[in-house]
Amino acid sequence: MSGELLVPETEEALREVIAEAAAAARALEIQGRGTKRGLGRPVSAASRLSLAALSGIAYYDPGELVMEAQAGTPLAEIEAALAENDQHLAFEPGGLGRLYGDEEDRGTIGGVFACNLSGPRRPFAGAARDHLLGIRAVSGRGEAFASGGRVVKNVTGYDMGKLLAGSHGTLAVLARVTFKVLPRPAATRTVLLFGIGPADGLEAIRAADGGWEINAAAYLGARAAARSRIEPVAGAGGPVTAIRLEGTPEAIGERAGALKSALSRWGGMGELETEESRAFWAELRDGALLPPGGDHILWRLSLPPAAAAGIAGPLASELGGELLFDWAGGLAWLALPGPGDGDGADMAARRIRGAVAPTGGHATLFRAPGEVRARVPVFEPEAPALAALTRRLKENFDPNRVLNPGRMYEGV
Repeated sequence: MSGELLVPETEEALREVIAEAAAAARALEIQGRGTKRGLGRPVSAASRLSLAALSGIAYYDPGELVMEAQAGTPLAEIEAALAENDQHLAFEPGGLGRLYGDEEDRGTIGGVFACNLSGPRRPFAGAARDHLLGIRAVSGRGEAFASGGRVVKNVTGYDMGKLLAGSHGTLAVLARVTFKVLPRPAATRTVLLFGIGPADGLEAIRAADGGWEINAAAYLGARAAARSRIEPVAGAGGPVTAIRLEGTPEAIGERAGALKSALSRWGGMGELETEESRAFWAELRDGALLPPGGDHILWRLSLPPAAAAGIAGPLASELGGELLFDWAGGLAWLALPGPGDGDGADMAARRIRGAVAPTGGHATLFRAPGEVRARVPVFEPEAPALAALTRRLKENFDPNRVLNPGRMYEGV
């Protein structure tokens, strides 16, 4: 576990803290507001380095669709500033506070990019890293560097932002990020299909994706649907398939009606209009429809949508788990009952990864007690050549293993 809390207030102070730790070969656990400490392997470090004091929006031009912010800026602050101009983060990042026991805190913008977090719009708008224009960061050597800028054409040479996005603070600490924003659609409708199984639900989603300009789709089992605060979803009394359309108020009603007609063979239907629709997808984005922490461990499976039901469904039945599909079927959340300790966690990991691997997908142990995450690989084990590249990158950026050592892979 980590001890002393270090909170640098400037980028130079951040560099000095890391340089001192590098000189002493002293490990640091990196965090923004601490909402993602449960994601990844437990980090054993002498001190925690918090980015909370490096907070604030440094630049925002709504006309240019660009924002720059210090890494410790709360995601909620970013979203509030964008909402004032009817804009948003198109990749729809989720806050992980709910998944790890904090109902309110959605984390920081630096944490979003460090973990490459993307929400329901991911298959249609791209990942978080695809919206990152520039970064300022400090490596594990204590060296400050920058990459990119405020426009796409400024990204020349190596795009270091793309490399750091998803590295979970193991290569460098983000100090400032510059990213694209987009206008928020004026209206949204969500078409609901009631009572069908996961195979039919994902088939309906694939049919809807064939030319209806959808930009989010999910399948909820009965228990997940019942957790919603949106009455048409919670009151369905069974599984719910949700398909989102966005656009102008004039066009969205016609498109939703046409989509419902096209999907009518799947039976009972409902519809959410703009406010309820936005609230529902925010619940899904933030993990509010998944089982709360403590009594379930949580796996996130990346799968080809066409194979998702056939792979994840039997896994859930065999292991006694609960399923929720997001990303139009490309992402399956598998919640397994119990704390997940003992040999059962190892067995489940082998079974899950053995089923997912032939599809070319991967599995992440997204939530589990620390002792389980210390024993069971959290991220998909790398092939030997890729593991060697990972170690070379770590050696280049952080040779003394100062930054989040072992958080992604043991010994790295």
